Amino acid sequence: MKKRFAILTVLLAAALTASALPALIPLPRSVVAEEGAEAFRLSPDSAVVSCSAFAREAALAASQLRPATGYALPMRTDGKVRGGDIVFRKSGSVPAGGYRLTTDDGIAVITASDRAGVFAGYQTLRQLLPPQIYAAHPHEGLVWHAPAVTIEDSPRFAWRGLHLDESRHFMGTAVVKKLLDAMAAHKLNVLHWHLTDDQGWRIEIRKYPDLTRIGARRDSSATMWDRWVPDGVPYGPYYYTQEQIREIVAYAAERHITVVPEIDMPGHMRALLSAYPAMSCTGGPFGPRWMWGIDEEIVCAGSDAAIAMMKDILDEVAELFPSEYIHIGGDEAPKTRWNACPKCQARIRAEGLRDAHHLQSWFIGTMARHLESRGRRAIGWDEILEGGLPQGTAVMSWRGTAGGIAAAKSGHRVVMTPSDTCYLNFSPGLGDRDPYEYPDATLTAEKVYGYNPTDGVPRAMQPYVIGIQGNLWTEYIWGRRDLEWKAWPRGAAIAEIGWTPQAQRDWTDFRRRAAHQARRYAEMGINAAPLE
Repeated sequence: MKKRFAILTVLLAAALTASALPALIPLPRSVVAEEGAEAFRLSPDSAVVSCSAFAREAALAASQLRPATGYALPMRTDGKVRGGDIVFRKSGSVPAGGYRLTTDDGIAVITASDRAGVFAGYQTLRQLLPPQIYAAHPHEGLVWHAPAVTIEDSPRFAWRGLHLDESRHFMGTAVVKKLLDAMAAHKLNVLHWHLTDDQGWRIEIRKYPDLTRIGARRDSSATMWDRWVPDGVPYGPYYYTQEQIREIVAYAAERHITVVPEIDMPGHMRALLSAYPAMSCTGGPFGPRWMWGIDEEIVCAGSDAAIAMMKDILDEVAELFPSEYIHIGGDEAPKTRWNACPKCQARIRAEGLRDAHHLQSWFIGTMARHLESRGRRAIGWDEILEGGLPQGTAVMSWRGTAGGIAAAKSGHRVVMTPSDTCYLNFSPGLGDRDPYEYPDATLTAEKVYGYNPTDGVPRAMQPYVIGIQGNLWTEYIWGRRDLEWKAWPRGAAIAEIGWTPQAQRDWTDFRRRAAHQARRYAEMGINAAPLE
């Protein structure tokens, strides 16, 4: 009879040697080492055996394991299992989104009740193998073994996200796909894609072609490291065609990542107003903003034409993105223009509103109800709480946690992403070792890891907190290398917060496991920062 010991808490983990504890990120709920059992080992004779329900995940797993191993890893559905095989099985006994992974008796078996769960189990299996398994080229002569364990696991939160701003600096399809691969490896499952802002419009809208013809370029950008000085270099036009968007959405879906698009409104709309100035309160003319920060020009809430245009845009966006949520921004919308605009003042009187703040509430509510009529939910930054919010609309709390706590108390779903713990574009606090400083703020990996999204939320309201998100704003991120430096390994901390039960998280143990994760980043070709 096999002797078994459970690694259920960090206290038990601390009593074990580092070699006995798999360096898994995010940390699973339960890891049981099967002492004396035959370890799992991939070989040239290994195959991937799957039930029909998980055939897509099994095929993707085989395709990702082939480059490093050089093995054929054929797919089989006959149910016959031999030593060295990877098996995908379906069972209703496993919690939704979770999995059971066993690697004893020389076979790796991943059991789940749904596709997301079995995919998560495969990500854990990859981490049990040597870090070279993430390489894009063969490592000949390497023994591809994994320790004999039984793992029972399921996620803490449904929303485990990263945010990517492409208005300030455009990344492109290849960079986004690589980011999605890295997210999948960490069991992150939402990409919040910030596609529009004052500095550029990055999504093709066929009904309004000038959005990309005019709004996807700017005459200048802020000088590198100095937001107050223009560099004088034309930027763009850069944007994603609808075909490219569908390609990225499909790529993400294969990896069980939902892409949530953001069309930021009514503020942060100068790129749109540059193309269609009649949708503003003043009529323009405008150009996309080169300087970072907040702009006074916002969409005219008193214009029926502007309201219709916003709905048209959301209709095309909804056709491209099958996500439950569509992000409509709502942040940093100055009311100067609305307070002076006859049309906006007339709207306030006609709708019986109190002031311009309640006009924003009316605007957000109008867009939220429009999305609801299309079978979708609206989500926005925490400013959308001001003046009231329709039920069913979710809140993303970024100005600290007060907005998220208030939203939860009001029965709104909440994604916590407070800037002081979740803004990964801030410098990771590496001093002279950091070539990609952020001039205004620092956020260490330890501070990220120390955050708990339900802190301050009454226990009865905590189910309304649906997740956590790390944000990557690109004012001071210019391309793939600095994007990855900012994202990892702090994104791994976000992933563990979102997946692992709070009681099991421990910074000292995370540091140990992050050292192994750094080796995986190297094999993946990720330009990750040091942890500390």
